[in-house]
Amino acid sequence: MGKAVSLSSFRGQYVLVDFWASWCGPCRAENPNLVKAFHAYKDKGFTVLGVSLDRPDKKQAWLDAIHKDGLTWTQVSDLKYWDNAAAKQYGIMAIPQNFLLDPSGKIIAKNIRGEELNKTLGNLFTN
Repeated sequence: MGKAVSLSSFRGQYVLVDFWASWCGPCRAENPNLVKAFHAYKDKGFTVLGVSLDRPDKKQAWLDAIHKDGLTWTQVSDLKYWDNAAAKQYGIMAIPQNFLLDPSGKIIAKNIRGEELNKTLGNLFTN
């Protein structure tokens, strides 16, 4: 905890960059689907990078949500709410939002959730 994470360090894997926050009901409702997909495909070259848009005074709520929801992948936050640097870079205006990156870092899907996420990953790893 407390160290910088570079997206380039995930090169060679499929990465779901997931923008969420502990206070976001729809985000938290989607987390069980992410956990399921992560465990199904993590040994095949898939991971998740969680980017939290939590508020500066809500670090503990963010950490508690990670623990409670079983989010065992890399989590980052600058705790700057909507001024989050990564969210600005990706043009995030609402959450939940996500981007699926291929091993070269190219965005190959946006905002895939639930069964669509599992179907997309299934297709990637069975072909």
